[in-house]
Amino acid sequence: MKKNIAVLAGDGIGPEVIREARKVLDAIAKKYNHEFIYHEADTGAMAIDLHGDPLPEATLKTCKESDAVLFGAIGDPKYDNNPDAKVRPEQGLLKLRKELQLFANLRPVMAFDSILHLSPLREERIKGADFIIYRELTGGIYFGEKKEDDGSGTASDLMSYHDFEIERIAKLAFEAAQNRKKKLTLIDKANVLASSRLWRKVVQKMASDYPDVTLDYLFVDNAAMQVILNPAQFDVVLTSNMFGDIISDEASTISGSLGLLPSASVGNGHSMFEPIHGSYPQAKGKDIANPMAAILSAAMMLEHWGLYDEAQEIKRAIDNCLQNNYATVDINPDSAKKCSEVGTFIVNFIFKN
Repeated sequence: MKKNIAVLAGDGIGPEVIREARKVLDAIAKKYNHEFIYHEADTGAMAIDLHGDPLPEATLKTCKESDAVLFGAIGDPKYDNNPDAKVRPEQGLLKLRKELQLFANLRPVMAFDSILHLSPLREERIKGADFIIYRELTGGIYFGEKKEDDGSGTASDLMSYHDFEIERIAKLAFEAAQNRKKKLTLIDKANVLASSRLWRKVVQKMASDYPDVTLDYLFVDNAAMQVILNPAQFDVVLTSNMFGDIISDEASTISGSLGLLPSASVGNGHSMFEPIHGSYPQAKGKDIANPMAAILSAAMMLEHWGLYDEAQEIKRAIDNCLQNNYATVDINPDSAKKCSEVGTFIVNFIFKN
């Protein structure tokens, strides 16, 4: 298989973790006779510094002409800590999602048995947790009409949804549930928000097309508690943009490290794969960041292309790392390996097995 991959390494630790993901992809390509062609492009704070734009037109063109986007991280303190900054790195990511029509964000959450002790949550609570969050990505409050404070001391953000925006991601979530444990949980705030009541109306109507899937509901405040108390109860979680942003970051505590959590953002014609951790500027250039989430994001990309055996090979390699405690400082503080060493260890596993 031959694929063109747009590589947007971005800011902070992005270039370091993406470098390791590419090493692993190259190993997979060599072992399974594929060809992955990388097209690097600027985004985020580094693109603002170079071009005055967090998503230059050349970068957007590269992404649209590629088979998938492999994304690193975005954000820099000089913009994050400046409330008066007119252009921000995150604007580039939001625009990219909108331009590529990446309406669904998929975030798998899993408790790895070999490192249950690293989670701040009690082992007996998180053991067996294995679910995936389907977050709507291009609608809701992040993209609604905004009114900035004009000196009056008032500002507002509009949370608006259309039925078709809900239908297209709900379809993906129902189909995922059919291939998993056949349970779908809608997280909303339908007792208060009109937009959430539309979500319930649309999803309830669609449920009749998936009679083998059990549909239940949780208000977002209760869901936030249940993710901590009993995460193993979930299979497929469906929710709106802002709620999904919050719940998925909360759920990241289950694995014990943000460095283990990948994600995919998909649409009808384009797809993007990225670790959920931020740019972690304090670790930039130190070769200490955990590359596993970026590598697992690459595995999700392979799955998206139907290369399931190749993706499973990567997952086995990650599990081998964890079982042997061969990991970066976030997982193994007493005998930490470098970011680059972990990538090489995974590559060696792939070639030996």
